[in-house]
Amino acid sequence: MIVAIDGPAGAGKSTVAKALAGVLGVPFLDTGAMYRAITWKVLEDGFELADAEACASLARRTHLAFSAEGLCVDGVLRGAEIRSADVDKAVSIVAAHSGVRAAIVPLQREMAAEAGGAVAEGRDVTTVVFPEADHRFFLSASAEERARRRTMQRRAGEGSAGEDGAAGEGYELILAAIKRRDHLDSTRADSPLMRGEGVSVVDTGTLEASEVVKLMLSIIKNS
Repeated sequence: MIVAIDGPAGAGKSTVAKALAGVLGVPFLDTGAMYRAITWKVLEDGFELADAEACASLARRTHLAFSAEGLCVDGVLRGAEIRSADVDKAVSIVAAHSGVRAAIVPLQREMAAEAGGAVAEGRDVTTVVFPEADHRFFLSASAEERARRRTMQRRAGEGSAGEDGAAGEGYELILAAIKRRDHLDSTRADSPLMRGEGVSVVDTGTLEASEVVKLMLSIIKNS
């Protein structure tokens, strides 16, 4: 079984996809992490983000594989590195290059095929990577709600819940970053973020992750 989940940054895709994969007993395929890995390598190697051919060449020669702990890049587990603020700012640029996507998309399909199925989440898995998936979902929420969640997560992670001023500033910066990411992802020429025809849309704005998973399982069961 392949379940494909698309949606904008901060809509809860990763949390929901991991939980859904656990319930269904299939691997979780974090396609976004793969583009983050290539972006991290582009930055590490000092390439220009706008250099499409350099980015594509790097993507073609980089070995990516998922383990129980996360994504391994050329045999080394990379967690915090690919989730850094620098990668956050650059990933939409690198992921927009057609050559990069041409190198990564076949690998995503290969991984799902070898595993006998997957719950895959990303920006184009319902429309490009797995358009014939058994079940396809698009998770959505307002930019403001997504920014609020990200701000709360950051405050919890940094232990700054009492710093109201810092939290307010953080929210505005995060909201601006989310809106920028939405624009870049939805307007890129190759495989833009979009709601595909026949895809089940789930608004996560007022729901807890467990409620979203329950709803999706119900849709899968009754489809």
